[in-house]
Amino acid sequence: MRVPLSWLREYVDLAADATPEDVLAALVTVGFEEEDVHRFDIAGPVVVGQVLSLEAEPQSNGKTINWCQVDVGPSTGSGIEHDVRGIVCGAHNFTAGDKVVVTLPGAVLPGPFPIAARKTYGHVSDGMIASARELGLGDEHDGIIVLADLGIDAPVGTDAIALLGLDDVAIDINVTPDRGYAFSVRGVAREYSHATGAAFRDPAERDFSELQPGTGHTAIVDDSAPVRGRVGASEFVTRVVRDVDPSRPTPPWMIARLSLAGMRSLGVLIDITNYVMLELGQPLHGYDLDRLAGGITVRRATEGERMTTLDGQERDLHVEDLLITDESGPIGLAGVMGGGTTEMSGTTRNVLIEAAIFDPTTIARTARRHKLPSEASKRFERGVDPLIPFVAARRAADLMVELAGGVLTDEGGALFAEVFVEAIELPGGFVQGLIGVDYTDAEITGALETIGAEVTPSGPSTSSGTQGEGSGTQGEGSGTQGEGSGTQGEDSGTQGEGWTVIPPTWRPDLTDKWSLAEEVARIHGLDRIPSVLPTPPSGRGLTAHQHGRRRVADALAAAGFVEAPAFPFTTEAQNDLHGSASGDHLPSIRLANALDGQAPFLRRSLIPGLLQTAHRNIARGLTDLAVFETGSVFLPEPGVDYGTDDVPPLGERPSDEKLAELNASIPPQRRHVAVLLAGNVSPRQPGRAAEPAGLSDALDAVRVIASAAGVTIDVEQAERVALHPGRTGSLRVAGEEVGYVGELHPAVAEEADLPGRATVVELDLDRVLSLAGGRIVAASLSTFPAATQDVSLTVPAEVAAGDVQAALAEGTGDLLESVRLVDDYRGTGVPDGSKSLTFALRFRADDRTLTAAEASEAKLAGVAVAAERFGAALRD
Repeated sequence: MRVPLSWLREYVDLAADATPEDVLAALVTVGFEEEDVHRFDIAGPVVVGQVLSLEAEPQSNGKTINWCQVDVGPSTGSGIEHDVRGIVCGAHNFTAGDKVVVTLPGAVLPGPFPIAARKTYGHVSDGMIASARELGLGDEHDGIIVLADLGIDAPVGTDAIALLGLDDVAIDINVTPDRGYAFSVRGVAREYSHATGAAFRDPAERDFSELQPGTGHTAIVDDSAPVRGRVGASEFVTRVVRDVDPSRPTPPWMIARLSLAGMRSLGVLIDITNYVMLELGQPLHGYDLDRLAGGITVRRATEGERMTTLDGQERDLHVEDLLITDESGPIGLAGVMGGGTTEMSGTTRNVLIEAAIFDPTTIARTARRHKLPSEASKRFERGVDPLIPFVAARRAADLMVELAGGVLTDEGGALFAEVFVEAIELPGGFVQGLIGVDYTDAEITGALETIGAEVTPSGPSTSSGTQGEGSGTQGEGSGTQGEGSGTQGEDSGTQGEGWTVIPPTWRPDLTDKWSLAEEVARIHGLDRIPSVLPTPPSGRGLTAHQHGRRRVADALAAAGFVEAPAFPFTTEAQNDLHGSASGDHLPSIRLANALDGQAPFLRRSLIPGLLQTAHRNIARGLTDLAVFETGSVFLPEPGVDYGTDDVPPLGERPSDEKLAELNASIPPQRRHVAVLLAGNVSPRQPGRAAEPAGLSDALDAVRVIASAAGVTIDVEQAERVALHPGRTGSLRVAGEEVGYVGELHPAVAEEADLPGRATVVELDLDRVLSLAGGRIVAASLSTFPAATQDVSLTVPAEVAAGDVQAALAEGTGDLLESVRLVDDYRGTGVPDGSKSLTFALRFRADDRTLTAAEASEAKLAGVAVAAERFGAALRD
């Protein structure tokens, strides 16, 4: 929200020397975030000048310029009473005798655009006669500013910067969604008063008799399908101003304020409605009364209905859209944008002013559905003070009388409902316990009364707080909460000490005792809250699986892999390809509102995401990749119908039964870990060729995961449709398959635009950690030396090396510390149909140094088991 300081000063006392930074610092203390400071970025000399003469001079380029003699007033320090300057001007909307805005050499206009005397069109132009756009006052650039058109008759030589309000400055604060009241000068002025104690003058305080809108134009609300049971329009106030003159200029002070607030001038009538919205926070709309056909009806759109909005777009309407209609059909999207058929224009003579309260949910959905955010919808979405429409309508009418020459009539109408604000019970001691500050009772009640709440001590009764007679309507004497509004019934209160609090109507965010406690802390200063590090309760912390997942991710990162999380969205074909070994179709979860229409399914595998990551990096020249991801996959079971169309509203907690139903609609989600390698693991160097990534590097990644998880992962030959035949392995823990490793099938790699080979690993990390059992205990280190021996065995070619290795390990017994395959030879000296496998064995005893004989005996015992199972024979 951008607030000009001159406007803010009208409703709260600012120090004469207060800078924008001072004001922002004060607002920060009551919970706002400072954004920026906005100025016109203009520097003098910029003065009022009077055109003495002008000569039209046609040019060879077809353009006609005016050579003007302009009196810019007394010359500083020279004693010259009339300083006449020769100025070239291309505009033609002025004559001799007109007073204009002259920027003299040395001035700097927005851009920045420095002004200097320069030769042009055969003359030395000693300054420039300025247009509105050149001064930053609007988009008008067809002609220069003629002060008489703005109703200004200032002496020649007057400082035009101050005259036009260009010396004003605006602060910009970030308004959070729960504090919609601060989208107004009224709200920001009140908050500045809270922060500094400065006197606040509420612009909404007006005599009740002035606010009655009259009769003859009462709207009808016909909402047959309210959203969440809330009628689309709870208030609809109209006032009629006749005989307006839309050609009258908007005063410079109003243009300057609107410009600093981020809005451009669109003509005096529209400027007035925008001005009042910014001032009071109540969006307004003006209709050309003569173009209305009959009375106004507020209703929902019908199926297939269309309308043209003020931006010239014809829009297909949704049955949830709330419309303003007359007998001709839709004339506005309620709370979002008006229609083109009844808009105010240069021919408007009679205006119907609308000030309404619309349902926030309805307005928010309409604005998003039509991608049509507006200043009005931004305020309605957050909630508008229900007691302000009468005030805003009268304020706009008064300005149309003052600035557009209109006549305020007794025509209008008011449709409104009783305003009820729910009382909140605030127990004694609750604020101190929640915030951690020992506030006195006077500080608590004082803070709540400061923000506009009504606070009464709780009595012994257990009845809930209700408003007294006449509450929530506009009472006599003000346009805010009237006499009797927001007071308590005789039996309100709760047992025990404390207070019953009725929040002000402009604070719909105050709904419970916690929000009231936050207000007390905010008003008295967040700096009073002590910084205390809480002590975590014993026995809490990460679960065993959480620790395990972190160990695995940390180990992969330490091994040189880069974590690259991807979106969990993919195609059904990718789910079938990578989600099953055979490539058969598997059920997948389709999103109702996918971010990417080409990938609307939740993933069953992490590999598609890693392939996209690899493709993106390779396309940008990063060809050597070692990436991994840990994340959830979604594994719906065949025949089960997941998802639900019965979504509970956001404003209330679902029942236990509904929560159970929602949980049942979610498919099983498993945490996986996946790795992808492509390119080289070691780049080309002097004296050393590049080392491409291969299957052995993927197996190293498997070993890193196994070590971090505390399990032993075995690899067995396998087949998967997405992987290269003969270069695919099944990963098993204790005989149970938990994942796979292999080289991508060339066709799959080509489809993913991956050059060369790529290897992948994917494991069900949740299952791996479950199979790991309890806590991992580091093995003790033996102080005795190891005995190493190699053994080469000839076995049939179809026998898996892993099976032979397992047989050796089983036969050698407890003395074996490790066994590792070091060679697989098939060639000369090995019978056809056989292969020679060489294993490196390491033996160690915990209590002694092993002899060579003991190591050999253990080795031969292992060979005997392998020979028995697979016909293995020692190779000479």
